[in-house]
Amino acid sequence: MISNPVSVPPPNLRIVGVEEVLPHEKGDFQRSQPLMERLKRAEYFTNPPVVADLTSDKYILMDGSNRHISMKSLGFEHIMVQIADYESDFVELGVWQHIVADWDAQRFLRMLDDLDHIEVRDGWDSLAAAQVLLRGGPVYGIHAVVDSLAQRNATLRRVVKSYHSNAALYRTPLTDPGLIWSLFPSGVALVMFPPYQPQDIIDAALQAAYLPPGVSRHIIHGRALNLNYPMAKLRAPLSLAAKNEQLQAWLREQYARRSVRYYAEGTYHFDE
Repeated sequence: MISNPVSVPPPNLRIVGVEEVLPHEKGDFQRSQPLMERLKRAEYFTNPPVVADLTSDKYILMDGSNRHISMKSLGFEHIMVQIADYESDFVELGVWQHIVADWDAQRFLRMLDDLDHIEVRDGWDSLAAAQVLLRGGPVYGIHAVVDSLAQRNATLRRVVKSYHSNAALYRTPLTDPGLIWSLFPSGVALVMFPPYQPQDIIDAALQAAYLPPGVSRHIIHGRALNLNYPMAKLRAPLSLAAKNEQLQAWLREQYARRSVRYYAEGTYHFDE
């Protein structure tokens, strides 16, 4: 928690090689396909992905995997990112809960039972790879019977795919089942994931042991949004150094024109 919001520094923006950004989760192609179509026509780049600076030329992707994979698929050589420090107080790492809706809960459980390297056990278990709370009360622990991080995360991906492919999926930071069921009346199950540490995210990226899409949740205090940076500058056949010089000049102009605003309060956006 940031005790003094005024101390939040301005965003550290940089243009880097697309191939130097390492994702820690699988891309969600249902979300990236329409995003690619928008990027093809876009005049401006608005919301940069957030990364952690791992080495001098490698970056761990915290947030923005669909933007990253879309630009990579479209053949962009460079991408603008916001660099955040995992060790600072300005980055919080949490998880999303998954609401499974418009499906049959018992069919969901049967599908989980049929998955390889999965054990579904009755009751709450803090050591489980995930928990499933059915609407109405029963709780089940999903255990990955595997030996490595890569196998564990692959098992989690199969779990998420089992309902992502058959049901409506909603993400929420809420944890109160009563509130969740009231907001999502078609929900049949709540899938809850254990907390992760920054090293878990780093290891997933370095080992290509990807988490399922939409599980990790990074809160970045001082996130840069709605930049409206010209896409032509990202597409230009210039060196990385030249593009970063352009970016810094553009940023100085934005601050000089008083175009940059910082809002400390948490907000709900109804236009996504």
